[in-house]
Amino acid sequence: MADKKLTRRQILKGSFAVAAASVASSAVASTSTKNASSQTKRWGMVIDLRRCVGCQACTVACKFENNSPTAQFRTWVSDIEVNEYPHTRRSFLPRLCNHCENPSCVPVCPTGATFKREDGLVLVDSDKCWGCGSCVTACPYGARFINSETKIADKCTFCAHRLEEGLLPACAETCVGGARVFGDLNDPQSDISKLIAEHDVSVLKPTAATRPNVFYIGLTHSDIANGDIEPNTWLLDLENNIDDLELSFKGAQ
Repeated sequence: MADKKLTRRQILKGSFAVAAASVASSAVASTSTKNASSQTKRWGMVIDLRRCVGCQACTVACKFENNSPTAQFRTWVSDIEVNEYPHTRRSFLPRLCNHCENPSCVPVCPTGATFKREDGLVLVDSDKCWGCGSCVTACPYGARFINSETKIADKCTFCAHRLEEGLLPACAETCVGGARVFGDLNDPQSDISKLIAEHDVSVLKPTAATRPNVFYIGLTHSDIANGDIEPNTWLLDLENNIDDLELSFKGAQ
């Protein structure tokens, strides 16, 4: 009987050991898969100009989310007039950092404050930046600025803090027309990859050779793509003069 009891204990002990090992292996495998998946992401955005109505909801959402100073924007929508009367038409062009594959802002930074992450995001380390402005000058897209309050380089981060929580960038989440599509460029099944596969896409200033990760559908005017047409500045003018505006209502004294 003693031998049988011992054998059962051994069997039970062995079973528990196998089970524990199996759970541990699964946990390690799961963690490894998760880490591998995280490391292989490459974030990007497609902006479908056919859907953009120039409402500036993305601009406002970014302002609230990132608290950028007055008259300074991490993303905005340029209001552009193309052609001449009577063939003039209005075009809207959402703008932001392009999180380039070959960013011109990174090599010119003297402190290494501007850097590119493995997931494609180009960011600024606020502890290293001294606000020299070299990256601002080097960016061919006008997407960087020296923050008037912090005195260091500032730009779109694709809302990196939101990505860590599994959320979309504020601009993409708020876009009323669904013009901004954000996702993993390395995932062929992602919405952004499917859009790029199914449509002709363009980038801004392709001759700059920075290889942007922000793509446009419907960017058919070469002068707009190359930045040869200056946009209207009503949004900037409005923010600069907001304190001087007086709102009057019918019947108000």
